[in-house]
Amino acid sequence: MTASVHRDVSTAAPTPDVLRDLLTTMWRIRAFEERVGALKRADEVHGLIHLSIGGEGVAAAVCRQLRDGDAVYSGHRAHGHAVAKGTPLDRTMAELMGREGGLCSGMGGSMHLVDVAHGFLGATGVVGGNIPLALGSALAAKQRGTDAVAVVFFGDGAVQAGLFTESVNLATLWRLPVLLVCENNGFAEFTPRSAHTTVERVSDVVAPYPLPRTTVDGNEVGEVWSAFSELLARARAGEGPALLECLTHRLRGHYEGDPDRYREAVSTEDWQRKDPILRLQRAGHDAGWLAADEPAALEAAARAEVDEAVAWARSSPFPAVARAAALVESGGAR
Repeated sequence: MTASVHRDVSTAAPTPDVLRDLLTTMWRIRAFEERVGALKRADEVHGLIHLSIGGEGVAAAVCRQLRDGDAVYSGHRAHGHAVAKGTPLDRTMAELMGREGGLCSGMGGSMHLVDVAHGFLGATGVVGGNIPLALGSALAAKQRGTDAVAVVFFGDGAVQAGLFTESVNLATLWRLPVLLVCENNGFAEFTPRSAHTTVERVSDVVAPYPLPRTTVDGNEVGEVWSAFSELLARARAGEGPALLECLTHRLRGHYEGDPDRYREAVSTEDWQRKDPILRLQRAGHDAGWLAADEPAALEAAARAEVDEAVAWARSSPFPAVARAAALVESGGAR
């Protein structure tokens, strides 16, 4: 149940094969997260759950260009990044369900997903707390003399934290191979951007610093791919950090179960236009690289894979109480 091998990028323009891979990845994320939401409501998934339904295009377009040796750091809305980076669906689902077979033996949960083998070095519930960690991985890659990069995802709310500016300053000062990817969905938890800053675009926040910065439509997956491709090639060549701001939308509330009364509901018609999956499928039909029956087949395959992952997770036992107690005593996972 692992994703296909990540590609090294030789061109900024995604080919039809790449676009089909991105569509497949987005369907895997969508099916996975919709099932996670249902399992949360059924009390089979525990803890706070934050879904990225509606923003799958950013995760797919960024992570599918990376290698296992590249480090990815995510925030509390991490499932899509993990799946796109290649974490196995069965072990990822088992982790969310608190089972022994999970990525962290069921003791990390949604906001502490880690899969070192695939370069997914962690989710976090600390807003912006992942950004300095990504700098550490980038510094290590630079000192080793490799062309590996570190990628860190964060929301626009994290930009108001002091550690964001401190991290950008260090990244540019030391010319670190770190790529800052802001998923700007317009809300910092429940607060619209206009209520916590006068700077409309995150890419403008870093204007004083010498790094490439660009804002793209995060629901246009080809646009995200192309923009990130250029920044990635630059970072691998030792030319330092960059910032990519992706304007996107989360269809669900801040957390699963959020009454979501703080923003206007998106109409079905408007969402049909914004949905990154439907947009790519329409583009594929128009360009001729996607057959009429392919989307349904891709969706069915993704949902079947998720069904298998859930069955595998349910078959995995819960962690032994003694192990959980030892974890608490030691202060960390083993």
